[in-house]
Amino acid sequence: MNVMGIIFTNDASLGELTNKRTMASLPFGGRYRQVDFALSNLSCAGVRHVGIISRHNYQSLMNHVGSGEEWGLEMEEGGLEFLTPYAMSTSHAYRGKLESLANAMDFLEVGPEDELAVLIDSAVLSNLDLKAILDAHVASGKDVTVVTKAGICNGEKKIDLALKVENGEVTDMVVDYAAPEDYVASMDVFVVNKKWLMKSVQEMIARDKFHMDRDLVLGGWNRGLVSVNVYPFEGVAMFNDTVEEYFYSSLSLIKKEVRHDLFNGNHPIYTKVRDRVPTYYGEDCEVEDCLIADGCMLEGEVENSVLFRQVTVGKGAEVEDCIVMNDCVIGEGAELKYVILDKNVTVTPGAKLCGTKKNPIIVKRGETV
Repeated sequence: MNVMGIIFTNDASLGELTNKRTMASLPFGGRYRQVDFALSNLSCAGVRHVGIISRHNYQSLMNHVGSGEEWGLEMEEGGLEFLTPYAMSTSHAYRGKLESLANAMDFLEVGPEDELAVLIDSAVLSNLDLKAILDAHVASGKDVTVVTKAGICNGEKKIDLALKVENGEVTDMVVDYAAPEDYVASMDVFVVNKKWLMKSVQEMIARDKFHMDRDLVLGGWNRGLVSVNVYPFEGVAMFNDTVEEYFYSSLSLIKKEVRHDLFNGNHPIYTKVRDRVPTYYGEDCEVEDCLIADGCMLEGEVENSVLFRQVTVGKGAEVEDCIVMNDCVIGEGAELKYVILDKNVTVTPGAKLCGTKKNPIIVKRGETV
């Protein structure tokens, strides 16, 4: 089976966390970036022709992914390509995924016509068995397979694409709507035939239609022109569309069952290798229910938190319910609760920062507080 992958980096705003980076390059889980999940899902399914579509702020993403060596994408024919369709766009404005694909048509044309295409977003994190999804798509005979997750729709959270399914068939769809609990949420993972996709994109653009969910999937289904198959995903799926969701998802990794599901040994999640010395635990430090990366220096108290590489926690400091990214220094006697520290932040001795679960304090990269 010939398969190619397209990863959308997602430029949704998470405040200071994404002002200078894409969602795809947002650090997650102590040592990963969000794009690692999409890349690893494709790699574990044997997909070796992958394009990453990004609009702007993609320098940190390029630095992280590089040639794709960690995901086995650097040596294969086709390999990994960064697609920046808006670098030379005459419109200078993003109008939807279909327009992105139209501007990346040269990439889509590489490879056999009967190739399948997997389209993945970077805001939803999961460990997918893509081989099973591809087989289900072929067996369905439908134009589009949408990977979905039950339990996300609750009548409050706005979902990009929500579907109602009865007896395995789609009976209703809504877009950008807080769908009720009996709907399932699209995980922004689609499987299509590449030739069909290219033809559909060209037709949609010609009719001034630019949105994947609204115009191609929902619009085509409503008109009886697009058949839709649903693949229900049973594992952990983290929808990191807001700061609150990102904060909750990050801290949920402390739970063993969540961590084991997301980092399933049968389908490992790869990332850029950065070897560091083991973490140092001081004689008086106290660490409870935490996810700690390597290279840290811990002499204070850390509870229910995620610490990335080379974080320093001084004596007498108290860190609780926090996300602390690479190379942060927390001074002696400082107190932090419900805080997200971006990279290279310095917290001065004795400083106190306290947010809430719904509104954690974000300290942007390189700041001193």
